[in-house]
Amino acid sequence: MASTAPVSDPTSARRAWVNLASVVGTITVNALANIIPFNGQNTGQVSDRFQVYFVPSGYVFAIWSVIYLAWLLFCAYPLLPANRGKPRFAALGYWFALSGVFNSLWLVCWHYNQFTLSLLVMLALLATLIVCYRRLGVGRTPSGAVERWCVDAPFGLYLGWISVATIANAADVLWINRWDGFGLAPQVWTAIMLGVATLLGAAMVWRRHDVLFPLVLVWAFVGIADRQSGPAALPSPELVVTAALVAAGASLLLVLTAVALRVRRAR
Repeated sequence: MASTAPVSDPTSARRAWVNLASVVGTITVNALANIIPFNGQNTGQVSDRFQVYFVPSGYVFAIWSVIYLAWLLFCAYPLLPANRGKPRFAALGYWFALSGVFNSLWLVCWHYNQFTLSLLVMLALLATLIVCYRRLGVGRTPSGAVERWCVDAPFGLYLGWISVATIANAADVLWINRWDGFGLAPQVWTAIMLGVATLLGAAMVWRRHDVLFPLVLVWAFVGIADRQSGPAALPSPELVVTAALVAAGASLLLVLTAVALRVRRAR
């Protein structure tokens, strides 16, 4: 396995500052999108147009506050003198900064009703985060507790949420284009996608011992069940509520499994 000790890297500080600038810019765009708001509508108002089941209650989106904090922790960590030049940051390059560009571009597409383009941008964001996750060796690179919280945790959290968001974005685009679901009801497709997302969480646990990825799924799935149990529920939501709660329970078991795997590996 490659060494994780810092090495001489004259561009390490530059990369760290570029990442920080990308985060500040992305948070600013996210804030302005709803303060101005872009195209006279905030992000939630656009989302409310879509009559799809794979959408959680509004409070679930508070996760962005945690993601923003995680971004800042990740950007601050490589700026510390002891962490400059670590091989995993050199391997990351500017991919994280690029993810900020896609994040901001998605908001522009979304607010200006370019929904198919927004899905393409979301897929590009997802692909970029997968590259970041792999290049950083999340869950595989030996590191201390502080580094796991400042490097591994932010990407488990962010990748988990963008994975959920990609499914929701795809559901929106299919709905607005009046896709017939090959004869299957939207509730059935939602249950299927909940199952697919849970399997993805299982893969992340077994391959990377990632705790936060499945924890994000629990948060999102409970939110979906809550929305379809309340006044905003769409017609005949029973299957979706049941599937979301089952998926949340299965994902919670994955979280506990990931914790157990981490403890075993530490021993």
